Amino acid sequence: MTQHLPMLQVALDNQSMDDAYRTTRLIADEVDIIEVGTILCVAEGVRAVRDLKALYPDRIVLADAKIADAGQILARMCFEAHADWITVICCADINTTKGALAVAKEFDGDVQIELTGFWTWEQAVEWRQAGVQQVVYHRSRDAQAAGVAWSDEDIAAIRRLADMGFKVTVTGGLALGDLPLFQGIPIHVFIAGRSIRDAADPVAAAREFKRAIAQLWG
Repeated sequence: MTQHLPMLQVALDNQSMDDAYRTTRLIADEVDIIEVGTILCVAEGVRAVRDLKALYPDRIVLADAKIADAGQILARMCFEAHADWITVICCADINTTKGALAVAKEFDGDVQIELTGFWTWEQAVEWRQAGVQQVVYHRSRDAQAAGVAWSDEDIAAIRRLADMGFKVTVTGGLALGDLPLFQGIPIHVFIAGRSIRDAADPVAAAREFKRAIAQLWG
């Protein structure tokens, strides 16, 4: 079976819609997935999801809500705002995850488990058994700021998650030069936030990511 090329996602961790639009106006056509980041979700609420999906209906729009509780209620709020995918945080009770998944199925959407913070391989087995297909392997923003680089342990964990049958998204201060670290692993999505948003030429930066992905996974 031919492995699809990893998709490219831009994370909109902006604090206002006006700021987010400055990014999407430039690079919406260059990426596969537009992420309403947690920061933007908190700043603007689900209207950020609704507005971006209305503007870019041909793009996957992800609500990075990092749901920790009230899975059905929060999932429904996101999907009724026309999110395609949502995130549930890894520390959430399995029943929160199952509730979010049930709502996702109603809307033909999907749920990603956001692996930020502590989680176990026993949980990973439980997520698979519950029907979770997607996980997000996340090097935290604070870890990046402290100078924590991608490690062999990170790469091994990502490979193990893929071997378990998960569609794995990779994120966390991802730079263009990091991509070869993941070659040979069937990555589902790469998320670039500041590497694209804050580039001198965001369009060129997005195209460089796509070109490197095609070269490494083509």
